Amino acid sequence: MSGDIHKRTAKQTATYRCWFNAMLDRVAKSIVASRVERLQMGLYGDVKSCGEGVSEIRIDFGPGYRVYYTEALDNTILLLLMGGDKSTQKRDIKDAKKMLADMKQLLAEKKRKT
Repeated sequence: MSGDIHKRTAKQTATYRCWFNAMLDRVAKSIVASRVERLQMGLYGDVKSCGEGVSEIRIDFGPGYRVYYTEALDNTILLLLMGGDKSTQKRDIKDAKKMLADMKQLLAEKKRKT
């Protein structure tokens, strides 16, 4: 037993990157980054499935930040879809599910063409 922690790769969509970069609160930004880092190491914490392959990291700080993500390739890759907070949660979940469905459709079309 080696005790090695295998860190998963986290990829960001442009939507997630814009949301994260627009955060003005440095403490909140640090907390969000830390939660993503912990998730990469397999430490889920307060995470909830939203259905259709999308999960939500719930961060109990400020307005209740949320990060929407999916796991791919046998859980070795995390795709950070988008972020938001409690006030936009319903819309964000809907948008994250649509984003993931669109990505899956594009990948399927790409596979058919090759």
